[in-house]
Order: sequence, then C-alpha cells, then structure tokens
Amino acid sequence: MTCLIRPLRPEDEAEWRRLWRAYLAFYDTELPEEIYASSFARLLGDDPQDFHGLIAEIDGKPVGLTHYLFHRHGWKIENTCYLQDLYADETVRGRGVGRALIKAVYAAADAAGAPSVYWLTQDFNAEARRLYDRVGQLTPFIKYGRPA
Repeated sequence: MTCLIRPLRPEDEAEWRRLWRAYLAFYDTELPEEIYASSFARLLGDDPQDFHGLIAEIDGKPVGLTHYLFHRHGWKIENTCYLQDLYADETVRGRGVGRALIKAVYAAADAAGAPSVYWLTQDFNAEARRLYDRVGQLTPFIKYGRPA
C-alpha cells in the first residue's frame, strides 16, 4: 500500500465533504452547509491566517484528510502550527494513513519555520490516542471553553 499525501485541490470538494462529514459524525457533530462552503474556500485560499488542507490517497482514492493552520504564540518568536482535524477512513485505519498525515503536517510546519505542532483530541478517542502516543507527546494541559 502506497499512501500519497498531497494538498487539497478544488476538484476534491465532494470527497473532502465525504471525509469531513465522517470525521464530524465521529464527534456527533453536524454543521450547516454554509460552514462546509466557507471551510472549503478557506482551505483553498491564500490568506496566511486560513487553514491548509491535505488529502491522503491510496490507489488514487481519497481516504484521509487533515486541516492545520499557523498562528502566533505569545511565548515564541516563530509561529506555531495547530493541527485541527485529522481523519482516516475506517477502511484504512491501522495502515499508516494517520501517521502519514501527521508527518506531512510536521514537514509543512518545518518548511514554514514553525517547529511547534500541537493538536487536541477527546479522552475517549482511544484508537487515535494510540497513534498520537507514538508520534507526539502528551501534555498536561486541560482545555476549557466559554460556556454557551
């Protein structure tokens, strides 16, 4: 199996939506159409504050995605990289797709001069955390959010 990681392209929209819907479903989340349209446009945009998107392909078929962005950090001179979304199709899990996507984000961060890469996951996401424990370092931070 050869997994190709490449930038998201305009013609990927239907497959990107399929993959992102499956990712959101895992977290019991549904989003309105305007968010899909806005997010896809931002992923393809050239604003440095916008997200970047990568697609994982096996035999020419999209099987995974990741979204990441660069932002300033108050404790550093250089930007840091936030890996927001990572998803591999259930049919290819355990075959290196997630690892390849994370490594591609690491490479993009290095190329952008942003050596720090971080991401969040839910504590119950045991399958993904097994991978994250091998390619990342667990931090002691706990996330809080503004109440609704």
